[in-house]
Amino acid sequence: MKQKLTITVEAVLIPAAKRYARARGVSLSSLVEQSLRELTEEETVSFSSRWRGKFRAAKRKKDSRYDALAKKYLQ
Repeated sequence: MKQKLTITVEAVLIPAAKRYARARGVSLSSLVEQSLRELTEEETVSFSSRWRGKFRAAKRKKDSRYDALAKKYLQ
């Protein structure tokens, strides 16, 4: 169910926002609604982002494959 919302913005912003919405073929209300929806969605952080920087290279004897992977992913 839609509900009316009154907001206050700078007067110079209104014409620009209306032009922006019109150029994209949507109403200003739809544009504001979509922006609010995107801002309030829970951010899903990727697995790699969550763990980036958490691991350190292990001390190993000469292992060129390990060294190459450590250089690529741990630095």
